[in-house]
Amino acid sequence: MDVKISVTTDRPLGSRSARRLRAEGKVPAVVYGLGQDSVPVSVDWSDLRRALTTDAGLNALITLDVDGEQQLSIIKDLQRDPVRRNVTHVDFIRIDREAEIQVEVPIVLTGQAEAVEREDGTVAHLMFTILVNSKPDTIPDELTIDVTDMEIGDAIRVADLDLPVGVSTDLDPEEVIVTAMVSRSTIEVAAEEEAAEALAEEEAAEGEGEGAEGAEDEAEGEADGDDGEG
Repeated sequence: MDVKISVTTDRPLGSRSARRLRAEGKVPAVVYGLGQDSVPVSVDWSDLRRALTTDAGLNALITLDVDGEQQLSIIKDLQRDPVRRNVTHVDFIRIDREAEIQVEVPIVLTGQAEAVEREDGTVAHLMFTILVNSKPDTIPDELTIDVTDMEIGDAIRVADLDLPVGVSTDLDPEEVIVTAMVSRSTIEVAAEEEAAEALAEEEAAEGEGEGAEGAEDEAEGEADGDDGEG
């Protein structure tokens, strides 16, 4: 379902005017796309926040009321203050409900890889979003991957994704999204244990060598004593 937002056109441009708008609880924005002119607008922060907090997140379909004209759009870019993290500017791009667009969709892991955990391994989530092609009404909120049956050495790739009907991706099918591997701490512990075992074997070998030398010296001493008696 589309989120409906009314925007105010003819907003004054410039950083000073933008700061004034934000102080009034509004966010500077621009609407563009579909071969039409770009229109600088402002939007109430409360309305924008309502659009951003749906299950669709940044991929929410937003119907903008621009001077009485309804324009279907999606957020193309959202800028935040690097310190306060509040939204400072928004780009809305007009879209055609019947035409495919490219959007980033989150990838969420589900389940518990018990076989990996038993081996003191870890499930590494390497790709958190994926760029998909979809018509606006079929954009998935997220894509899920069940890692329950994974074992050490397993990998889940783009080709393994269960994409909804009407959704595709141009990414390399062999690109890895999730992999199960031995954790670094486990590798370090194993390396320490191997080093300790090697040192113990070396010390044992040295001890045996010293024992053999002692036995030889003792044997030579006994032989010398026998010669003296003769």
